[in-house]
Amino acid sequence: MNPKVFETPIEYLKGVGLSRANVLKKELGINNFGDLLNSFPYKYIDRTRFYKIKDIQPDLPYVQVLARLTRKEIAGEKRTTRLVAYAQDDTGVIELVWFQGIKWIEKTLIPGKVYVLFGKPSFFNGKPQMAHPEMELYTTGIKERQGNLTLQPAYNSTEKLKQFALDSKGIQRLTAVLIEQHVKDIHENLPPYITDRFKLMSRADAYKNIHFPGDSHKLHAAQHRLKFDELFFLQLKLLKNKLLHSQKFKGNIFSIVGDAFNEFYHHKLPFPLTNAQKRVLKEIRQDTQRGVQMNRLLQGDVGSGKTVVALMSMLLAVDNGFQCCIMAPTEILASQHYATIKELVGDDFIEVGLLTGSTKQKERKIIHEHLENGRLKILIGTHALIEDKVQYQNLGFVVIDEQHRFGVEQRSKLWRKNTIPPHVLVMTATPIPRTLAMTLYGDLDISVIDELPAGRKPIQTVHYYENQRLAMFGFMKREIAKGRQVYVVYPLIQESEKLDLKNLEAGIETMAHEFPLPDYRISIVHGKMKAVDKQFEMNRFIKGETQIMVATTVIEVGVNIPNASVMIIENAERFGLSQLHQLRGRVGRGAEQSYCILMSTQKLSNDGRIRLNTMVRTNNGFEIAETDLELRGPGNLEGTEQSGVMDLKVANLVTDQELLVKVREFVESIFEKDPQLALPENQILHQAFKSAQEGLSWNKIS
Repeated sequence: MNPKVFETPIEYLKGVGLSRANVLKKELGINNFGDLLNSFPYKYIDRTRFYKIKDIQPDLPYVQVLARLTRKEIAGEKRTTRLVAYAQDDTGVIELVWFQGIKWIEKTLIPGKVYVLFGKPSFFNGKPQMAHPEMELYTTGIKERQGNLTLQPAYNSTEKLKQFALDSKGIQRLTAVLIEQHVKDIHENLPPYITDRFKLMSRADAYKNIHFPGDSHKLHAAQHRLKFDELFFLQLKLLKNKLLHSQKFKGNIFSIVGDAFNEFYHHKLPFPLTNAQKRVLKEIRQDTQRGVQMNRLLQGDVGSGKTVVALMSMLLAVDNGFQCCIMAPTEILASQHYATIKELVGDDFIEVGLLTGSTKQKERKIIHEHLENGRLKILIGTHALIEDKVQYQNLGFVVIDEQHRFGVEQRSKLWRKNTIPPHVLVMTATPIPRTLAMTLYGDLDISVIDELPAGRKPIQTVHYYENQRLAMFGFMKREIAKGRQVYVVYPLIQESEKLDLKNLEAGIETMAHEFPLPDYRISIVHGKMKAVDKQFEMNRFIKGETQIMVATTVIEVGVNIPNASVMIIENAERFGLSQLHQLRGRVGRGAEQSYCILMSTQKLSNDGRIRLNTMVRTNNGFEIAETDLELRGPGNLEGTEQSGVMDLKVANLVTDQELLVKVREFVESIFEKDPQLALPENQILHQAFKSAQEGLSWNKIS
């Protein structure tokens, strides 16, 4: 009984061979026995129900009929040749037809015999018909046979696979061979105290029943066991890595709260901190006193005051003799952070620098000098911060904004800028549901700013259809007359033949017609422009020289213009919820009432309608994120591709939230008692973790 059997190349499984193996590898990524074992059915067909022929309806996805074959014939000529057969029960007759494999199928059909017929029904001239049905001779022992009259597994296939007789049925046959021969090699990967406590089916039985369920109860138990495994080992890996991180990476201790922090807090902070901001600062303060590198995620809705928390955390570092940096994914966002922080600290407080791809050589030289001699305390920038020539005297605190836009290597380069790695604060303005955060950022400590600063008025959001466009223009003119500014965001830059969308270029023409010079001026910003041109247009809008900014989603993050009070999103139904929420967050930054107008066509999909209704109903980013997760699933949310969330095959972070929370808490309790997984009862887990560190997938550890 060797678990390594599941590493055996797939061509060595009975019934596969080289040509089938090649197509399985290419089409489904099935390279070995383990890959096939972990290629689960995507649905199950209930083969327990038999329909009478008179009860067949054309809208049924499939039917199963017990009927006697009465006659068969080959009809048509050459290109139109088809095999036709008729079967009947005590309620009527059904026509069966085949267009391919006619000679072989015709030989197998025996008039007078009773068959189990299975397939998609249709009607021709008012009579029931079934094309290419599955047919099996009815025998008294058929009910005991696997996958026939119970829940039959349906597997993913492709046209290429079908050419090799590897449709769903073909893959089912290979899987049956694998399980029959090697179910004994599927070893337990959880200790008895866990399987007993959570009443889990054995691992071997779970694999057997997820492919060939004895009944719906056994299928449910099998799915539950494999979901548990996925979530358990994912959390084990994340929390073990977190533990290893705290043991491996020492951190500088920020022992004092000094002049910079106190001066800012008492004399420069323009508004009182919310309780949520105070709570997060306290968590960061505690982290930076433990002698272990801080690794914390700061989640906060748009406009919740994350930048102030990041600044005050950096001032704490400055008070303890360290330099800091903020790395942002775009020049616009980096420039915005720089402008915000400069405005908060003033010119006579501490030196703050901005380093991006557009920074001129002369300024760059000064920044490098001031970094190395320690004069420059806070450096804000893009990927330019991780260039080898950027050398700090003593980097102690790093803020990474919108982490999912950076690769692991880019982040780790910042760590290596100091002998003792700097403390790391990761910020995101994309609210993440708790269960997703546990998985995406399970190896980080998580802080949440869940309240907006006092005095902020909730943004009023309305949904207009295309036939209300004149009303929308009228509203824009009234707001501009009050001295306000307006964003108009389009999903595309140029006309697309495939998507019937309002695009930026056509939008500008319309705007120019509706808002003529000299009364109205328009800024234009999109991703295809050079950085310097984008900044020029942005600056015109910031200074109030233009009243309307027509843009693509390049302004999704990093634009903070308190005087802009209206956000109009064209073809809003084409945007995801998270993006709509980010765009809306560009307004509502001043004391005046702000508005978001969602423009859409009359024809909306069900999901599109839910998204727009959600935006109109709530401003709460976490509520919006929950709806987004339910609509799209975790696989389509930003950042999940590099997180391991995509590896989940059975568990679902939307429907299995309760199980995930239980599993997370249980894994935490295991590490509290046995941080090294050294106790005898945890040897199985220790081995599983070791195997995973060597590159094996958790769910393939047999």
